[in-house]
Amino acid sequence: MTIGVLREGGKENRVALLPEHIPFLVKKNVSVLIESDAGASSCASNVEYVDAGAAIQTKEHILENSDIVLKINPPGENEIPAGKILVSILNPLTNTALVKKLAGSDVTSFSLDMTPRTTRAQAVDILSSMATIAGYKAVLVAASKLPNFFPMFMSASGTIKPSKVLILGAGVAGLQSLATSKKLGAVVEVFDVRLAVKEEVKSLGGKFIEVKGSKDDTAAGGYAVEQTEEYKKKQAELIHKHAVQSNVVICTAQIPGKKAPVLIPKATVDAMSPGSVIIDMAAGSGGNCELTKKDETVIHNRVRIIGNSNFPSKMPVDASKMLGKNFTNFLELMIDKEGNLKLDFEDEIIAGTCITRNGEIQNERVKEIISFEDA
Repeated sequence: MTIGVLREGGKENRVALLPEHIPFLVKKNVSVLIESDAGASSCASNVEYVDAGAAIQTKEHILENSDIVLKINPPGENEIPAGKILVSILNPLTNTALVKKLAGSDVTSFSLDMTPRTTRAQAVDILSSMATIAGYKAVLVAASKLPNFFPMFMSASGTIKPSKVLILGAGVAGLQSLATSKKLGAVVEVFDVRLAVKEEVKSLGGKFIEVKGSKDDTAAGGYAVEQTEEYKKKQAELIHKHAVQSNVVICTAQIPGKKAPVLIPKATVDAMSPGSVIIDMAAGSGGNCELTKKDETVIHNRVRIIGNSNFPSKMPVDASKMLGKNFTNFLELMIDKEGNLKLDFEDEIIAGTCITRNGEIQNERVKEIISFEDA
């Protein structure tokens, strides 16, 4: 069997596999093809790939001769491996036009951003591994743009108060932002509609902002539950109050397949102190700040709003290291001891991540969205 890795385009600096991941596949009797310079932006040269056991080839050769094609971002028009297997991050809940093309091209596609939220699936959970990097990098960017120190300083020149950081969303990215902010000496507050994350926030040294009157979410499996309009009003007032008192606001709240909730309206930005920084990691799905623009920096009322939807690309070496491990863990589920393809659709991870197969859309959630769009 042959696995091919395509070079990412645009401003993407990551690669699906690094040279260090190749020996694992070679030992399984798998041939690996790497598109020329695919790892250049991740500090991995063609020579290193060859030394690790891979072969350097053109994109056209890889698409024609690979049984499985790996790509981080959704494939372009000239990157669809017709009749082959594609493993990628397809964002299928919103990228429905691509899903239709994949089905029409008889591509058996797997999207690792649809990995089930189970303990066993954590080894292939690309969203969590990349959220770890995003949460860390977001804080460093905020610290570099903020005209203040993060930690408290005491000197003969006086005392500098520590910066205040407000984090919206206590998922993987939010918790990593909390941990990093605390290491830099900031005072950190965290808001999340899920009371289940309160203890995690406190264990990392953050203060959990709790809105009184929320619905019980203990039976929701860690997910948010729909709240009353009265609760939402209190939530907005509380977020506004804490945001205007903060030097940094880090936004991480997203809902799969939907527009990100607006938690920081223009009125809140208007009331924030000059020099404050908003890092909006939800920029790719609309943003948690009303003024966010995807992959742009907006300065409004002397408040800097950074809409970065791909912080992991700013740390391509370690991001690719983590991605490569996620990809190889997933491939291990698909390859038997002799190096042959073994697709077990009784496996919850294989079944849960499969988007298209045999010319049809397999994922029920994606089917429902496309049926609604076509109605």
